[in-house]
Amino acid sequence: MNLPFQYKELLWLLLLLPIIVGIYFYAVAKKRKAFKKIGDDALVKELTAHYDTTSFSKKFLLVFLAMALVLVSIANLRTKIGSEKINRNGIDVMIAIDVSKSMLAQDIKPTRLDRAKQLLNKLIDKLSNDRVGIVIFAGRAYLQMPITADHSAAKMYLASATPETIPAQGTVIADALKMCNASFNGKEKKYKAVILISDGEDHDETAIKTAEQMAQQGIVIYTVGIGSPQGATIIDEITKEEKKDNEGNTVITKLNEQVLSDIATKGNGNYILYSNTDAAVSSLYNQLAMLDKREVTDDSLTNYKSWFQYLLAAALLLLIVELFINELKIVKIKKLKKVASILFLFSSFSSFAQNPNETIKKGNDAYKKKDYETATKKFGEVVQKNENNATAQFNLGNALYKTDKKEDALNAFEKAQTTLTKPEEKSNALYNKGVVFQNDKKLEECIVNYKNALKSNPNNEDARHNLQLALKKQKEEKQKEDKDKKDKDEDKDKNKDDKPKPQPSNLSQKQADQKLQALLQKEKSLQDKLHKANAATPNMPEKDW
Repeated sequence: MNLPFQYKELLWLLLLLPIIVGIYFYAVAKKRKAFKKIGDDALVKELTAHYDTTSFSKKFLLVFLAMALVLVSIANLRTKIGSEKINRNGIDVMIAIDVSKSMLAQDIKPTRLDRAKQLLNKLIDKLSNDRVGIVIFAGRAYLQMPITADHSAAKMYLASATPETIPAQGTVIADALKMCNASFNGKEKKYKAVILISDGEDHDETAIKTAEQMAQQGIVIYTVGIGSPQGATIIDEITKEEKKDNEGNTVITKLNEQVLSDIATKGNGNYILYSNTDAAVSSLYNQLAMLDKREVTDDSLTNYKSWFQYLLAAALLLLIVELFINELKIVKIKKLKKVASILFLFSSFSSFAQNPNETIKKGNDAYKKKDYETATKKFGEVVQKNENNATAQFNLGNALYKTDKKEDALNAFEKAQTTLTKPEEKSNALYNKGVVFQNDKKLEECIVNYKNALKSNPNNEDARHNLQLALKKQKEEKQKEDKDKKDKDEDKDKNKDDKPKPQPSNLSQKQADQKLQALLQKEKSLQDKLHKANAATPNMPEKDW
């Protein structure tokens, strides 16, 4: 199926969408569970009276669609708007480059791998009429780039080839050759060549047989040996020290010319020993130029119009719309509250010239400076003159709480609550009472106040949150109390039973000694068997270069 996406493999990310749907249903279930914890159906009904039950689903749908658009845009939806068809007389060349850690040896400066990349970059520049592809290999082989006429892309992929690209170490030349073979057009019996660059170390025996099979299909294989027969150490890129094997010996990696030469012979090509970049490039180019070429029309430079930016813009628009959908039927400005420290700092002082308001302002200033004693004094002065001053009573409760006068703080909040007329302000007073009770470990009282705070103002999210915590704590204490009671009852039942009396042994001292001696003999035999088993299975060292 020819989908109009540049990166079709990324469409697997769409499997994230069912996970998002699962998160939605989980959130819905969690909301229902939270309401069940409250337990009071009348309270739940009152709390949800100001909520639009369809808003949450609408918000999810918008987020879901936005996420789907983002995932599709990552795969780069595009449409063809024309192509640049180029007629070429050339061949298809697959490059197989060894990126195992042995290629980091410095007998060819700066490293074998750096020189191999330099050689291939210069060769690609000369193969202007040929298409190229890249396979990288170490302990495994990977198709780095399929056959294309885009030489600049080939050089970019070549630059990114490093030992870290492939976690499994080794030199699987046969797998690399097979992957090169799979990249060619299987219907053609010529116009195909492979350039294999490696130090040939630690090769697998099937490589020569694979090269012979590929030659029968019209593929010519050239090999380039890079390294020295004398070998060199491998410098670890992280520790900057010489690499050692599992036995602590320094690793020496040597060029295996024989296997590379045999592969080239079986592949109807030639083996080249790297000594100079320009000389190796010239030799390879001249040999490739002698191969039969065919005229091909290359349309790999097709022009496309990408639509990802439009998809992202649509996703952004959906997310913006989602922000303006509120779950509340009536949108109200929420107050910023902190536990037991809500102040009417912005109370409307109709005239600062009036003594009560001026005194309250001084109390607020002292509270902000954490001078709670002075704040208590100032708020108290106003309350003494007028007990019905709700602002002074409320702020007095906060200041008293800060000085650990909990009973006095509760009285102040109680008076403020009865005096306040706005639902939000009354809810805040009840909420602060709940906080005092909760910190004093009086769960029943704090739960009652949190519920009343929510009745006054269903939008009081702090009260809702603390109510859930208190109900959870209450449930845990009840479970612990039931468990303790159960354990206590079980202990009583156990005490009623007669304790078992130890039975005297019928064995004589001599019989006991004989049994002990037999057990010791069995233990010795078992240890001897384990010792022999361990000696028969030595650890096999692993090779990682």
